[in-house]
Amino acid sequence: MPSHPRTILFIAYPQVGLLDLTGSQTVFWAASKAMQERNLPGYQRLTASLHGGLVPTAEGLVVDTQPLHSIDIATVDTLIVPGSPEIERAVAESGELIAWLTETAHKVRRTASVCSGTFLLAEAGLLEGKRAATHWAMCEMLKARFPSIDVDNDAIFVEQESVWTSAGVSAGIDLALALVEADCDREVAMQVARELVVFLKRPGGQAQFSQLLQAQAKDSAAFDELHRWLASNLDQPDLSVEALAERCRMSPRNFSRLYKQKTGRSPAKAVEIFRLEAARRLLEDSGRNIEQIARQCGFGDEERMRATFQRHLAISPRDYRKRFSR
Repeated sequence: MPSHPRTILFIAYPQVGLLDLTGSQTVFWAASKAMQERNLPGYQRLTASLHGGLVPTAEGLVVDTQPLHSIDIATVDTLIVPGSPEIERAVAESGELIAWLTETAHKVRRTASVCSGTFLLAEAGLLEGKRAATHWAMCEMLKARFPSIDVDNDAIFVEQESVWTSAGVSAGIDLALALVEADCDREVAMQVARELVVFLKRPGGQAQFSQLLQAQAKDSAAFDELHRWLASNLDQPDLSVEALAERCRMSPRNFSRLYKQKTGRSPAKAVEIFRLEAARRLLEDSGRNIEQIARQCGFGDEERMRATFQRHLAISPRDYRKRFSR
């Protein structure tokens, strides 16, 4: 535990997302209160922009900022870059800020982004060869622009060495809680979560958006009927490519090619995701035991379902139920 407050530097720029900025700020404010109750140093929170002064947010409110050149970067522990609903415009107009991030980020202990702030870190070269998260609607754009980044479509937040990235907007709160827990302890993070009336943390691997809805959002109308059938027949013994292709009256080869083109994933991966989604809903809403859910969703047994949950969500079915059962 440090003997002095850790300094968290939040970066503001025109059209920054208000909740992207203030959600994580509020977590660190509440953590400071909790630490002070224990007679321990908390967090010093600074908000800065390139030239300082008033910065308009995307929502219309204005925040007062210090100029970046006035900050002694050697005193900064963590640098946080919020996103913007107009991130393409923000990136295009932020060349000087991106250059500052490229030159400066390695001088702090940690760098983090909220939502589409991931694009600013990527432009600064901070995510080369790393896994990263961003808002689900921007994952494909991030992949297309930065092929070297391993974009995690599902994660709420991702930690890669000293760089943390998070998904859409409110996921910045999850990220900040995780940073507080890493700095302080679980008890402090739990106190903050109770004060803010949020989960201590959604697991870093918990899906940020329903894969079934995501599939529907893509150009996949040709397979809507198949998806509806799949959702009701996950316990069928044969959901092979050949069986699915037959239902669509297509050859297996053409079906596999077209399905991947329209949905972005292979038929086998789609079946796995549909099973995962169904199991998540049953764990949240039903009283069935784990083995029953595994059979009903077509996993066959608990161990196969557990392996799938760990691979996609980084959590076991039992722990998922403990955290999210209604």
